Amino acid sequence: MSTSTATTRVPVDPITVEVIGSALSSIVEEMGEALVRASHSANIKERRDCSTALFDTAGQALCQAEHIPMHLGSFLGIIPHILKRYAPEEIRAGDVFIGNDAYEGGATHLPDIVIAEPVFFEGALVAWAVNTAHHADFEDRGHAHIYQEGLRIPPIRLYRAGVLQEDLQALFLLNCQVPRERISDLRAQMAANRLATERLGKLCAKYGRDVVLSAGQELMDYAERKMRAGIAAIPDGTYSFSDRFDNPAFDGEMTFECSVTVAGDEMNLHFDGPDQVRAGLNMVYTALLSTVYYAVKTVVDPTILPNGGLARPLHVTAREGSLLNCRHPAAVNGRIAPCQRIVDLVHGALAQVVPERVTAAGNGAVASATFVGTRPDGELWVYLETIGGGAGARATKDGLDGVHVHMTNTSNLPAEALEQEYPLTLLRYEMVDGSGGAGRCRGGMGLRRVYRAERTCRVKVDGSRMRSQPWGLAGGLPGASGGYAFSEGVQVENGIAELQPGDQVTVITPGAGGYGPPSERSREAVIRDLAERRIDRDTAGRIYAAQLSQA
Repeated sequence: MSTSTATTRVPVDPITVEVIGSALSSIVEEMGEALVRASHSANIKERRDCSTALFDTAGQALCQAEHIPMHLGSFLGIIPHILKRYAPEEIRAGDVFIGNDAYEGGATHLPDIVIAEPVFFEGALVAWAVNTAHHADFEDRGHAHIYQEGLRIPPIRLYRAGVLQEDLQALFLLNCQVPRERISDLRAQMAANRLATERLGKLCAKYGRDVVLSAGQELMDYAERKMRAGIAAIPDGTYSFSDRFDNPAFDGEMTFECSVTVAGDEMNLHFDGPDQVRAGLNMVYTALLSTVYYAVKTVVDPTILPNGGLARPLHVTAREGSLLNCRHPAAVNGRIAPCQRIVDLVHGALAQVVPERVTAAGNGAVASATFVGTRPDGELWVYLETIGGGAGARATKDGLDGVHVHMTNTSNLPAEALEQEYPLTLLRYEMVDGSGGAGRCRGGMGLRRVYRAERTCRVKVDGSRMRSQPWGLAGGLPGASGGYAFSEGVQVENGIAELQPGDQVTVITPGAGGYGPPSERSREAVIRDLAERRIDRDTAGRIYAAQLSQA
């Protein structure tokens, strides 16, 4: 069997490129649906905390499904690390690689298990099918360094030429708190990749291997051209921005800084922040890259194809050893929280020159609650959810309420699914009145969720924007901060507490900033906000006095 990755780039007309590009997009979206429908855990089947993609033989992204931007960081390193560890001639059809380690190309934190499978056509390697799913299992652990955060897996074979390496799987499952969920979710990930190998094989059979692979390269070139054209439309210059970051893992606040330099059709982005910390908040470089690629794409041109070409004009640096570009063995479990603030930094910098393309700050918090306990039969259970908040107002539209923003893009778990599977009761699930920042366009509202423990369990509450507020743009006012609270008498340390039956925990997520001066909001919109209790009458009278005084 030939495992050569060489291909002859052949001319492909634009219509064929578009057709093949649409087919690749359909494949990754179908992979995602297969993964969600076949999975067992609530975090995947309900909250859709997973992503799918296709990569070329060199490890460049051909296409990523519109799932979770953060997961691109899980994909960026795995194929190059596989090729560094294994010679191409050692890779066979039916091989499946598994990885999760942030420092060895597997993921950006350990709960994201990546499964990569080579795709062969007529004996030649043509692509890689890749997916990742957040296995809500590596919880209730320390976060002083990565060795406390779970089992580290470099990219290694889980299947060898179609044969499961049962000893490796047994080792993995032994280190899981909920192994029955893990094996079911792994099988769902396997099914998603197998679907991709079948679909891509049929695509190669229809159009020819060289045509499909050449179209993939053309799609990356096209993404590069669009990114360069979008950057060139932004005035040259250097634009800086800083923002504050807080988290229950430490006291006080940190300051993050960003400098964006636009020079012709290229963009240089430099970030700085505090030294890496002895807590699970550090970001590896691939996490920084995936965040920057998303943040720039949303401003420069949201229609750019999500492939490796869009990154070519972008140059990203951060001080090594800082929280934003950490060194081994820094803990990384909660890296999504600072990643959200990185988006705010990039948007805040570019808002100085293209404000009409940028939204006001969203909730930017990734508020989460993680519960760990034991069922009556002695089996462990782990429940993780991240909770949406406000989305920033736009130049012409109000922000969305109670949604996940930017790097997460998951769903809020319905109360019915929560209470059916776990010994928890959701007492309140509602919008937080007045949490959206006022403006010509109003910021989105945050959420309040109140949980009651029905059995003894341990909970960790996480989040940000508890001390600062999501900023407004162009005269818009900031949104409300988030927070959390426990029943009286519950002892809490760094957001972690032991709950007894009947104890309650409340999580409040931040709202989002408004856009434009409040004086420019229409009277009809103000009246509607009052009727929907998005703002109380006293606040409306203070902020929107002119509108309310109209006859």
